Amino acid sequence: MVDGMHAKDVLIDGYGRIQEEVHAALDGLGPDELHHRPARDANSVAWLVWHLTRVQDDHVADAFDLDQVWLSQGWEKRFGLDLPRHDTGYGHTPAKVAKVRVESADLLTGYYDAVHEQTLGALRSLAAKDLERVVDERWDPPVTLGVRLVSVLSDDLQHVGQAAYLRGLLQSAAA
Repeated sequence: MVDGMHAKDVLIDGYGRIQEEVHAALDGLGPDELHHRPARDANSVAWLVWHLTRVQDDHVADAFDLDQVWLSQGWEKRFGLDLPRHDTGYGHTPAKVAKVRVESADLLTGYYDAVHEQTLGALRSLAAKDLERVVDERWDPPVTLGVRLVSVLSDDLQHVGQAAYLRGLLQSAAA
């Protein structure tokens, strides 16, 4: 008898969909499109993808007691942003959003792919009982690994959806 799909398989599939959508949202965009903000207080495609990647990197690394790819693989230096080292973009003001500038989409996809690989490695190591482990006691009820992984998945899908929508607006305006 073949084993059925396990929770980790669902999570691996879900995180794989984020990677597909990140690549689709960034494909072929140049610097002007990456940094375009449809309103003064709006986010850019570059900021949205950087932020979702930073959140995944930060939260998954914390939950599995790993080093953040941002720091351990030198992505912080490659990006060269005028932001604190551990900044994930949470609560950014419009001025801070404007500081997230990249020369090409390749930098964003490269960083996302590196984070994705670390995430997949962590997910592949999961046993069902691991999902019940408490990873954050600052909340009531405390956050389990399973809840944290679904939360990051949800947040990332929302942000990549926003990036795809903004890409569509840009393409529509250019047509």
